[in-house]
Amino acid sequence: MEALNNSEPRKIVVKGPYTFSIGNVSGLGEYRRGGLYTQVKMPKLVDFQPLSEQLPKPEILISDFAKFDRPQQLHIGFQALHAFRDKHDHLPKPHSDKDATEILELAQGLAGQGDDKVELDDKLIRELSYQARGDLSPMAAFFGGLAAQEVLKSVSGKFHPIVQWLYFDSLESLPSSVERSEDLCKPTGSRYDGQVAVFGAKFQEKLANVNQFLVGAGAIGCEMLKNWALMGLGTGPKGKINVADMDQIEKSNLNRQFLFRPKDVGKLKADCAAEAVQAMNPELEGKIITFRDRVGPETEHVFTEKFWEELDGVTNALDNVDARQYVDRRCVFFRKPLVDSGTLGTKGNSQVVLPRLTESYSSSQDPPEQSFPQCTLRSFPNKIEHTIAWAKEKFHQYFVGPPETVNLYNTQANYVEQSLKQAGNEIPTLQSIRDFLVSEKPSNFDDCIVWARNQFEKEYNNAIQQLLYNFPKDSTTASGAPFWSGPKRAPDPLKFDANNPTHFSFVKATANLHAFNYGIQKDKAMPEARYLEVMANMTIPEFSPNPTVKIQADENEPDPNAQNGASSFNDNDELQNIVSSLPHPDPSVKLQPVEFEKDDDTNHHIDFITAASNLRAQNYAIAEADRHKTKFIAGKIIPAIATTTALVTGLVVLELYKIIDGKDDIEQYKNGFVNLALPFFGFSEPIASPKGEYLGSNGKVTIDKLWDRFEVEDVTLREFIEDFKKQGLDIMMLSSGVSLLYASFYPPSKLKDRMGL
Repeated sequence: MEALNNSEPRKIVVKGPYTFSIGNVSGLGEYRRGGLYTQVKMPKLVDFQPLSEQLPKPEILISDFAKFDRPQQLHIGFQALHAFRDKHDHLPKPHSDKDATEILELAQGLAGQGDDKVELDDKLIRELSYQARGDLSPMAAFFGGLAAQEVLKSVSGKFHPIVQWLYFDSLESLPSSVERSEDLCKPTGSRYDGQVAVFGAKFQEKLANVNQFLVGAGAIGCEMLKNWALMGLGTGPKGKINVADMDQIEKSNLNRQFLFRPKDVGKLKADCAAEAVQAMNPELEGKIITFRDRVGPETEHVFTEKFWEELDGVTNALDNVDARQYVDRRCVFFRKPLVDSGTLGTKGNSQVVLPRLTESYSSSQDPPEQSFPQCTLRSFPNKIEHTIAWAKEKFHQYFVGPPETVNLYNTQANYVEQSLKQAGNEIPTLQSIRDFLVSEKPSNFDDCIVWARNQFEKEYNNAIQQLLYNFPKDSTTASGAPFWSGPKRAPDPLKFDANNPTHFSFVKATANLHAFNYGIQKDKAMPEARYLEVMANMTIPEFSPNPTVKIQADENEPDPNAQNGASSFNDNDELQNIVSSLPHPDPSVKLQPVEFEKDDDTNHHIDFITAASNLRAQNYAIAEADRHKTKFIAGKIIPAIATTTALVTGLVVLELYKIIDGKDDIEQYKNGFVNLALPFFGFSEPIASPKGEYLGSNGKVTIDKLWDRFEVEDVTLREFIEDFKKQGLDIMMLSSGVSLLYASFYPPSKLKDRMGL
């Protein structure tokens, strides 16, 4: 259907999980075979009503469906606040009952106007008056991030705007453990007057004497510390903030980790972040302790039991699941409250973990990371993500795996016999050792250029010719359908062109990385002409497909090249020939494996992956990706934008207020889920930790299956068993590791010797 090519976008109708209809195709010509489609996101026109029309009949985006009736009341309440300010030229005084009564009267008058009467909650409107002069950093972070994202939407036309109003409250964050009054909430000239106006002076004192642990000082960590500095968290005589982050500041961090500046690149994040927030709030000087250690099993001598026991709470600002789960386990063990959060582009979430109330972070599992079938990467890519993943594998196969194997061969005694016998892949491993130490070992940089040029021929010409030999373009499946159809694209081999920037870039990056493996130095000012000269003097042999080569055609089929079990050294001529060609292991010969680093623009790492991926894309007629996109995908960069980070951090701090207040009602807490692109806001009550019951000596006893445990001192086996009997529990068996210490069926003679232990 040639008429479809370059036509206007067509609206589709989804028919099933793998099919869709493009509508009437008459007059578009005859369908031949194959065909590729591209999804087109069509612009949407959004109309907004003027303020004069929206005030009486607001269109409101609900931020929390558990508070469905509040937005309309707050809409009335804010109009009452504006009317009060117009009348008195100031906002209501903090916690003033007189001003609150007037605000309520104004609101009731407004609520009775129009067609839709709004039923007001007197307490809600009074709280709005009490807090009118308040200024909370987490609320500023929430609405600041939200408003900034709306500005970006307006100038970029990307993502859906809020239509038209959004009201958000967190009245559950108000303290119940301390008193609030007009006298306690009045301004005193303190930098915390805005917060005191909402929570009162007694709660401010409580905030100042908290011992909090922040794990991570990256994007979320910077925002968190900023909020804590503005709140005065940990500034009191008993207050303390602990910050742990082992990472150094990289240039790519500066666009969103706003506590850092160009002069800080290369310095430790924890130290620089602490220094920046102490400049914001000098009362924090001497109150922030930084750790340059990763929080994990290997640093439990740093983060000791005493350290964990002294904490009031923990806040995660981490970017990987393993670290989050470790911190979560420690919080469960030491029964410390934890607030976790994360962002992914415009999406963000926050989770509260409370001792004996909620499940832990590890109680639920994230979906596994997306992976591609190997046969798709090897032979049948159809999108740029496939070719980038393939290029990353080649990076490891060229510059990481073989040098590491060579080093093991040279340093470990009997490496061939001991290690390779168990692996079942002796031949390819020994071949790589032979290639890197004998047949393809470079003596100078020119040899590295030759090796790089040969890799181009091998991957982008020979391998493709072999694939087309096994599966010609006109081949069919067993059912008679064309083999090259659906997601399978028939490739074309590439002919090397030194004038093609992508071809040349591949050779240049590959040669430099190969030289790095061997410690070969080259002239930094080496001209491109030298690469061209070396390649011009090469003779590239003609390739003939090998009829014995087998290629996996589908991921559901077994890999024909997979080795089933460890191969034997006996009667294996090929293996013996390779072993005999290897040099004697020499510990002084050491290659240098490449350690992938995405943020160094001079190390050729991203240059190689970009060129290798785009050449593969040229083979398969896939749209290429520029260096920036390739770096984003290959480096597994989690898209982070300051707007989402600020908003999510605001949600975390609102929950922290509740934890510091000591609230023990799970219904007062909120786990948050947001997507600023849609926009979507969802809040849910945390899932309760599982509970159990047993019949104790004094009746039924309820236990928390996650947070509770039986703790005993250094006692004998007899005392241990008797202690449980007092609690109404009979121990049937007791073991330590693989040793059975006690069993109820043991004869008395055997127990006699053990009960005193």
